[in-house]
Amino acid sequence: MKEYRTIQEVAGPLMLVRDVENVTYDELGEIELANGETRRCKVLEIDGSNALVQLFENSTGINLSNSKVRFLGRSMELGVSEDMLGRVFDGLGNPIDDGPEILPDERRDINGLPMNPAARSYPQEFIQTGISAIDGLNTLVRGQKLPIFSASGLPHAQLAAQIARQAKVRGTDEQFAVVFAAMGITFEESNYFIQSFTETGAIDRTVLFINLANDPAVERIATPRMALTAAEYLAFEKNMHVLVILTDITNYADALREVSAARKEVPGRRGYPGYVYTDLAQMYERAGRQQGKTGSITMIPILTMPEDDKTHPIPDLTGYITEGQIILSRELYRKGIQPPIDVLPSLSRLKDKGIGVGKTREDHSNTLNQLFSAYAQGKDAKELMTILGEAALSDIDLIYAKFADEFEKRYVSQGYQTDRSIEETLDIGWQLLSIIPRSELKRINDEFLDKYYDPTVREKE
Repeated sequence: MKEYRTIQEVAGPLMLVRDVENVTYDELGEIELANGETRRCKVLEIDGSNALVQLFENSTGINLSNSKVRFLGRSMELGVSEDMLGRVFDGLGNPIDDGPEILPDERRDINGLPMNPAARSYPQEFIQTGISAIDGLNTLVRGQKLPIFSASGLPHAQLAAQIARQAKVRGTDEQFAVVFAAMGITFEESNYFIQSFTETGAIDRTVLFINLANDPAVERIATPRMALTAAEYLAFEKNMHVLVILTDITNYADALREVSAARKEVPGRRGYPGYVYTDLAQMYERAGRQQGKTGSITMIPILTMPEDDKTHPIPDLTGYITEGQIILSRELYRKGIQPPIDVLPSLSRLKDKGIGVGKTREDHSNTLNQLFSAYAQGKDAKELMTILGEAALSDIDLIYAKFADEFEKRYVSQGYQTDRSIEETLDIGWQLLSIIPRSELKRINDEFLDKYYDPTVREKE
């Protein structure tokens, strides 16, 4: 293996090596310091015989004349095996849970291979998260990419942990696993996730990748790719149904911006590099189902919107690539609604594919439409009440306003420990719809009204 003593300059996390031969983009390298210490790096750019490399560790102590660089002839890889379940790794795939090293079945390039669009199967099976606002109204389907748009200070970490603990594929004994990747989080958050999974036993079917806020930016960029490589192995080699949760995509994009600025690239919107859309798409599009394979990858990326701004580049671009979004609301959070999911602007574009007879229940589609409609009318009635006072509202408007309050309290708010089956969620929906006169429920077939509508609820009101 050829060694180079031609380090030209070191600037922050970047280093320029001259007169290299046969070195390729994204190749891994090792720097050996004069005292024998080695540090890792990866090639960011090749210009003729010059290689620009990025260090994984810091650059202190690198002496230009005495340090040697070796290129390893391969890009970053992850050793994968079924033994990864129940383990905690850092952002580069090294175990950090005091357990033994993983003996890999194979080593895989973390950049993966894009899935051929013609080989994709359409997502259509229901995944139960146990959370009514998702299962009932914005249903998650196996193979879907459904992001959660949050904001600083909102409880997306609790929601992510709850989904990871409770998610299941119903009616089958197929194996279900969770791959959880956390990027740029604090030590407290990291502890919270590990404890939450350990206490409930969910850790046994979970692979955790944790990159802390004080870890290098280049490791943060590798973390979701490590997680997706593990997920692809479990899904398409071991026939598992894998739920991948990535939090926080905004920290990931900020790391991309940091590396891009160090390379002196021309910045795009808000200083993010122009290729941020391509980069996110390469990551998100690794989810899905393949024809001829029983396993699947379903993805929930979580991102915090800076200044609660939906038009910020990261949520904006994520919305283009994924199939919907779950939006957390600061207003509901202040009201004490847990989880504070704002169902009206939230959307699952594939929800109609995963509900109905044989998947959830025959009345799901009708009740879903009626609940959305009634909640929207109730919100309008409450706004009118704020402006004109209660006396200006008709009797039916008052009923809708009461429905909106009850809907938030009983349907959306369920806490972070409650795991509701889809039948419980639909039954709560019917109890709430029974507050409204039957003649108003125009989006529900009469056969379902005869079967599920409870007129005694109106009498009690």
